[in-house]
Amino acid sequence: MEHEQTIPEQRKGAESDPEPGTPDAAQAGPRRRRGGRTVLLIAGAVVLGVLAGTITGYAIQYDREPTPLAPLAQADLVAPKALAPDDTTTHKTINAHRWHKTDDDLAKLLIEAPGGAKVEAAGYEPIEYFATFFKKPDSQLSYLAEQNIRRIASVSWAVNDTTFVHVRLIQFNERSGADSYQTHQSAYMPEEEYAGNSGVLIPGLPSDLGRVWVDSKAEEKAGYLPMRGARAIARRGDIVLDIHYTNNRGKVSQGDVVDLAKRQLERL
Repeated sequence: MEHEQTIPEQRKGAESDPEPGTPDAAQAGPRRRRGGRTVLLIAGAVVLGVLAGTITGYAIQYDREPTPLAPLAQADLVAPKALAPDDTTTHKTINAHRWHKTDDDLAKLLIEAPGGAKVEAAGYEPIEYFATFFKKPDSQLSYLAEQNIRRIASVSWAVNDTTFVHVRLIQFNERSGADSYQTHQSAYMPEEEYAGNSGVLIPGLPSDLGRVWVDSKAEEKAGYLPMRGARAIARRGDIVLDIHYTNNRGKVSQGDVVDLAKRQLERL
C-alpha cells in the first residue's frame, strides 16, 4: 500500500507537467501566450520608431527655407499670333490660329490684269452661270453640288482685240472636291476633241497637280477667224485654278499661259 501513495513533491511535478493528450495538457496554453506578447511589443516599438522618425523629418523640413523648382526646359512656348482683333468674336477669331488667307475675300487673290488690258468682269461668279460653260450644264451643276463647291472668284480681260483671258479660282468646302474636279477636267484634255496633247507641267507643281494645254490645232470655220485655245488647270489645297486663254488669230504662246498660271498660284 505504501508504494501506491504519492509524495507531495512528486504530485506537484506531476500536476505541472501533464502528459500529452490529457485534459490537463490542454490547459498549458498560458506559456504560449507569452511569445505573442513579445511580438506585439516589438511591433509597437517599430511603429513608434517610424512615427518618431516621420515627426522629426517633418520638423526639420518645416524650419528650412522652401527650395524653388528647376525651370522647365520649354518654359516660354511660342504660340501662333492670332490673326483677328481681340475685341470681336467671329468665325475667324474662334479659328484664328488655323485661318488661311484663302478663307478671306478670295477675289482679292485673283491675279491682276496686265497694263493696257481691258477688264471685262471681276468678282464672284454664280455657280449656275459657271455650269453653262459645260456641254451639259444641269449635270455639271449637280456634280458641283455633290462635290460641295463653295464659291468661284473670277476675272476676265481682253489683252487686245485678239487675245482674251478668263481666270477662275474654284473653291470647295473639302479638298476632296477640288481634287475630284481637277482630276476629271484634266483627264479629257488630251483627247482630240479638246487640246489633243498631253500638255506641259507648271513649274513648281507635281505632275498630278497642274498642267497647261495649248490646242494642237486651231479651230477654223468658213467666215470666221481661226480660234486657238489654251487651258491651265492646277490645284492648291481646296482651290482649283482654271484658266481659259483664247486667240482669234490662231496664235497662242505656251510660255505666256504657263507664266500666267504660275503667277496666279503664287498669290495663293
